[in-house]
Amino acid sequence: MAESHPPQRSSEKEDDSFERDLEEMLDDGPSLNNAISNVQGGTPNTMSSSYSGSALSYGASGTKEPSLATQATSNIPLSGPQSNGDFVPKLNIPASAQSKLESLKDWSINTFKCTRQFLSERFGKGSRTVDLDMETKIEALRDTQRKYASILRLSRILTQHYFHVVQTQRALGEGFAELAQKSPELQEEFRYNSETQQALVKNGEVLLSALNFFTSSVNTLCNKTMEDTLLTIRNYESSRLEYDAYRNELETLQLGPRENASTAKVEESRRKYEDHKIKFERLRSDVNIKLKFLEENKVKVMHKQLLLFHNAISAYFSGNAAALEATLKQFNISLKRPNAEKPSWIEQ
Repeated sequence: MAESHPPQRSSEKEDDSFERDLEEMLDDGPSLNNAISNVQGGTPNTMSSSYSGSALSYGASGTKEPSLATQATSNIPLSGPQSNGDFVPKLNIPASAQSKLESLKDWSINTFKCTRQFLSERFGKGSRTVDLDMETKIEALRDTQRKYASILRLSRILTQHYFHVVQTQRALGEGFAELAQKSPELQEEFRYNSETQQALVKNGEVLLSALNFFTSSVNTLCNKTMEDTLLTIRNYESSRLEYDAYRNELETLQLGPRENASTAKVEESRRKYEDHKIKFERLRSDVNIKLKFLEENKVKVMHKQLLLFHNAISAYFSGNAAALEATLKQFNISLKRPNAEKPSWIEQ
């Protein structure tokens, strides 16, 4: 039986036609060298035109328009005008933020200079402005405030003790009155003691009103009037530190070499020195005025309060209820009893 073989001639013809078509396609397409030169910035060729055709679209009039991808990439800044190829973004800082940054910068510089001046003074290396008369008055005021604070603390303790004494006397008088009703054989004795305790309670409430008025006035003088003056003194001491810091800086710059840059720096330092000098002198004048008025106010207030304290204590322990009542009227102090009924709206 004879074997059948496929026709070899027809297959060879098909292979020849396929190779010939492939060579024609390669000849019509761009060469590898042209493609590489186009990527590296060479002259346009058939491949570049084919690529540009893919990146361009045709508008309604038939003209070529760049595609969205081309427009997006063309709008991206690769570098700034003077960045040597590096990307340098532009920051649009608002004016308010710039002013805050400048304020923070000035505060930092001022804090550094004041800290340096403070440390140099503590270690005895820097010079400072000294006003012996002013510093003596300031130290006297601080010592006076400490002593007045001690008097205020003790007077509050005394008032608290008397308050408990009055409460005890009231409870004791109520106990005596109750026993006077239940003990006929000792009714008179219990009644006398109850009336005595009630009289002591009445006088004690008057004394408590005087003591409360005294402590309130001393507290206002010590913790408000004196503290206000001490606040001005602290501002004065802070301005003195700033003044000395800029004064020492100006003196150092004036001793340095004379150059254009250093001259401008000296002028700037002199301007700041003058500003802090004006502030320092103004606060020093304010401190002098407040110290003077504080001394006058202290003498006036304490003269009245010490007289009140003496008259109230003397009248209470001598048992002179009329003098005790007169003391409150003399200083226009209203008596506030804890158990007293509130007046009606008609009486008010």
